[in-house]
Amino acid sequence: MKPPLLEISGLTKAYPEVVACDGINLSTEPGEIHAILGENGAGKSTLVKMIYGLVRPDSGSMALEGKPYAPTEPREARNSGVAMVFQHFLLFDALTVAENIALGMDDPPPARQLISRIREKSEQCNLPVHPERRAGGLAAGERQRVEIIRCLLQNPSLIIMDEPTSVLTPDEADDLFATLRSLAKEGATILYISHKLREIRELCERATILRSGKVVESCDPRSTSAGGLAKMMVGENLAEPRRSAKPKRTAEIIQVKELSLPAESAFGAGLENISFGVCPSEILGIGGVSGNGQSELLAALSGERISRKGAIKLQGKDISRFGPEERRDLGLLAAPEERHGHAACPPMDLVENALLTGHGRMRLKTSGFISWPASRKFAASIVKKFDVRTPGIDNSASSLSGGNLQKFVIGREMLQKPTAIVVNQPTWGVDASAAVAVRQALLDLAEAGCAVVVISQDLDELLEISDRFCALSGGRLSEPCPVEELTREKLGLMMGGGQSPVEPRAVANDQA
Repeated sequence: MKPPLLEISGLTKAYPEVVACDGINLSTEPGEIHAILGENGAGKSTLVKMIYGLVRPDSGSMALEGKPYAPTEPREARNSGVAMVFQHFLLFDALTVAENIALGMDDPPPARQLISRIREKSEQCNLPVHPERRAGGLAAGERQRVEIIRCLLQNPSLIIMDEPTSVLTPDEADDLFATLRSLAKEGATILYISHKLREIRELCERATILRSGKVVESCDPRSTSAGGLAKMMVGENLAEPRRSAKPKRTAEIIQVKELSLPAESAFGAGLENISFGVCPSEILGIGGVSGNGQSELLAALSGERISRKGAIKLQGKDISRFGPEERRDLGLLAAPEERHGHAACPPMDLVENALLTGHGRMRLKTSGFISWPASRKFAASIVKKFDVRTPGIDNSASSLSGGNLQKFVIGREMLQKPTAIVVNQPTWGVDASAAVAVRQALLDLAEAGCAVVVISQDLDELLEISDRFCALSGGRLSEPCPVEELTREKLGLMMGGGQSPVEPRAVANDQA
């Protein structure tokens, strides 16, 4: 009999305040798609970083194809046939996609040959990537495609995927799954981390569940319900987000009229005549394939980019020419999709990150002087209210897992009691329990009278919390539709630009 492709025995990694991985045992067979599940902070990322050579274990051992395996750096892992798709994108903004991919190769081919290989692999996987485009102009979903293509170009025997579909559309995810199944049939082993339990049940043959750094369960996810998997992860049943009643449409808090904005690069999507309005207590969901103007829309609404065409009004006041600080002072807050470097500053601690956007509305400064006690109190309230797993508020943002940093960023904006808020990918990378908590917090915020705009590629999320839905495709926004009149399939078509804006009567007739 062949030995397991990867065998892990007693792997342990401890940090000063926490044991991230505690005596983990795990084995995978050749050609197996194996899920690693757990809450944010359960130890998943630390485990795969040890496998990939980014982190050295304190104790325990690993074997790859029956031979001792202890990589001290990623290059050793790659040379052993191990590749990884990271949850946090590792791209240099000033370099092109092809140049970024070449950096991950020990002996990259000539530029033209590499560009050709990237295009070929991109077409084969149906994950569009432009090799000559600069990484700095890519949206999150486009960056995710680059990371996946970079990984697959290495032809690895063991592929580690950490939240690979978090910012992909359902169609892109399906194409990725087809590629992974094909690779598994050829003998490759895939370690797959995702908080999307529907994906796990559809794709994976076996699952190992971690809780507080320990293996607590192993199962076949195909014969386990999503609720059962969630209970194994968190130790209890999950409640569904709820709201008391649907809002009545009244005077709109935020109004956008014929907003246009040029693309930041030749490959980007500008905004063309965007118009919509959001009432008090209403959640407007906006979906679309990454790179179709989502980041540009958030930048235009937050004031990061000022449009010369169109108008943005908040409670009747024209704020079109106001910058981010002026808009925040008036109550329009925003949380962008890219948490590292945009929504948060990784080297700064949580107190400083809380201060970055909360200094005005939370009165964290007086006469130009920072009130550090008030800033610490605000940071601590975010950590407590949104269950951010961290040893303390003096830890840097970079020390948090992706999901915990996401909870911190979203919580920081919500606790400032906005009049209107725009969030892009609010549950990107958070576990099932945290996703429920974030969505419930958005519903509670709306119920308190806030106008909420949620930009997301998660169809289940949009269907679960939105009152109305618009599709953003090619920088154009469809007419809003009541969510109850749409199906998941129609949403997917609209997000991909495969269907024109749907009239409510037509949808109702279809469903009849």
